[in-house]
Amino acid sequence: MAEKTRYTDEELEEFRQIINDKLALAKRDYDEMMRVLTNQDSNDVDDTSPTYKALEEGSATQTKEELITMAARQQKFIQGLKAALVRIENKTYGIDRITGKLIPKERLRAVPHATLSVESKMNQSKR
Repeated sequence: MAEKTRYTDEELEEFRQIINDKLALAKRDYDEMMRVLTNQDSNDVDDTSPTYKALEEGSATQTKEELITMAARQQKFIQGLKAALVRIENKTYGIDRITGKLIPKERLRAVPHATLSVESKMNQSKR
C-alpha cells in the first residue's frame, strides 16, 4: 500500500477542532495578561501612590517584565496556531517541512502547530 502523503479531510477537521480549542484558550490567557499589564482590572492606587519603596518597585518591574515575556510567547503561540489553520485550509497540515512525510498524529495532538516531526526536530538541533 502506498504511503499516505496527507491527512484526510476528516482528520484535518479533527485537528481544526483541537487547534480552535487551544486558540480560544490561548487568546483568553493573552487577553488576561494584557489586562494585568495595563491595569485594566485594578482599582489599586499603585500608579498614583506617592509612597514608593525601592524593593517593591523592583519586584513590580521584574513581575511586569516576566509578564511581558509570557505575553510575547503567548502571542507567538497564537500566531503558530493561526498558521496551522491556514495549512489545514491548504491541506498541507501535518506534513513535515523537511522530509515531506506526515507528522505522527500523536505529535500533532500534543503540539498542533508543529511543522516538524520529532526526528526532524532532533536532526535540526544537532546541526
